[in-house]
Amino acid sequence: MTGQICWLPIGGPDTEKILHLRMYPSGQWKPYTAFPQYAVPDYPMAEGSKGWATYQKLIKSGWTLVNSPAPDRRQVILSY
Repeated sequence: MTGQICWLPIGGPDTEKILHLRMYPSGQWKPYTAFPQYAVPDYPMAEGSKGWATYQKLIKSGWTLVNSPAPDRRQVILSY
């Protein structure tokens, strides 16, 4: 079975992004660690992206990468 993958922040918009998965386009995004049947161990690198090894496996298996949602532009306030 294939699904969708996306890099999403784990906290607020300025936090580290980790790999998230969902099985259907209308499904909720969940961290890759919530899917032990698909997740593989992360590479032992202190600065490595969380989920990179899983990403590589799933892309090779036909999963679809979805762009991360853009920040809400209405929250941007410009001052002159």
